[in-house]
Amino acid sequence: MRDLSRDHRWLSINTATVRKQWSLDRIIEECAKRGIRAISPWRDQVAHVGVDHIGKLLRSHDIELSGYCRGGFYPAPDKAGLTAALLDNRKAIDEAKQLNAPCLVLVVGSLPGALNGKADYHDIQRARSEVFDGIAASLEYARGVGMPLAIEPLHPMQAAERACINTLEHALDICEALDPKGAEHSFAASLGVALDIYHVWWDPKLQSQIRRAGKDRLMAYHVCDWLTPTRDLLNDRGMMGDGIVELRKIRGWVEEAGFDQYCEVEIFSELDWWRRPGEEVLQTCIERHKTHV
Repeated sequence: MRDLSRDHRWLSINTATVRKQWSLDRIIEECAKRGIRAISPWRDQVAHVGVDHIGKLLRSHDIELSGYCRGGFYPAPDKAGLTAALLDNRKAIDEAKQLNAPCLVLVVGSLPGALNGKADYHDIQRARSEVFDGIAASLEYARGVGMPLAIEPLHPMQAAERACINTLEHALDICEALDPKGAEHSFAASLGVALDIYHVWWDPKLQSQIRRAGKDRLMAYHVCDWLTPTRDLLNDRGMMGDGIVELRKIRGWVEEAGFDQYCEVEIFSELDWWRRPGEEVLQTCIERHKTHV
């Protein structure tokens, strides 16, 4: 297991962590100032500044990406919606490639319309079928441009509106169905998983499924903490060390499986960290990366 206590060489900042304080160009500048070598930006933040400009900033500051957020949201009530989702995912794949991301993270979606308070249909099996078909189509395009896709299983509390893939086991079943290593392809996996502690820490099969994923399927690793009590199930993530997740133990499992890349801090915190100065948030991320991740 890597010793992260001496420096923050393997720290990445998911730019949602300071999205309320700064625009993406400022986030890149502030990370560079503090020797943070990687980020994972969101598409809306990139679009606000411009993908060409962001690419230049990343190169000028020698900052890498640990992932690109996000593709997915495949289900739709009709054929036009399904087609629009596939086109948008192609655009996301192209953006990820332009920014030299190691993977495009997929938050796959679920019951269409549920995010706005009224689902267009209630059949979650239909949503899962549309997700499977959507990933298959995106994967075919992604292989052509050389961009790996990483499915992010979300906590079951978000199964209705954000993702109908809710366990690492389910995500890996899809990976093996659509991207069978050693069978159809001889090269490294094109489809894997983004493992977010907030969504999977509770899973009784977590250790065995991490082992099953292995180095090829583990494409991104997101860290934060689970607070008790949690005041908002979407936007009350904890800073590492402030909650109850056994972060060191889980990182041990992940690294034992072969993962040796960035630990990406991703914190949505409407009631706490988004209200603090961005400088304080980044400094705390650096400190907690050394002491708790």
